[in-house]
Amino acid sequence: MKKQKKTRIEQFVIDKVKEIRIQKGISQEEIALYLETTKGFIGQIETPNHSSKYNINHLNTIAVEFNCSIKDFFPDLPFPEEDKI
Repeated sequence: MKKQKKTRIEQFVIDKVKEIRIQKGISQEEIALYLETTKGFIGQIETPNHSSKYNINHLNTIAVEFNCSIKDFFPDLPFPEEDKI
């Protein structure tokens, strides 16, 4: 069975979380601790060809830990087509 790739919006959100994580000097391991998961899971999320991704609860927890708005992880405008990358 072929793994489902991430959609453009999913990859955008993941990339934005990673960008802010790196700017704040936060490791994958620290994110894993916030989310009560493993560093390996965060690595899978940040790998474009892996199907793992954040859910809304993850994003809310990360926003709290990053001291930012959950909106900071989303684009200003929606993507016109929701295709797989």
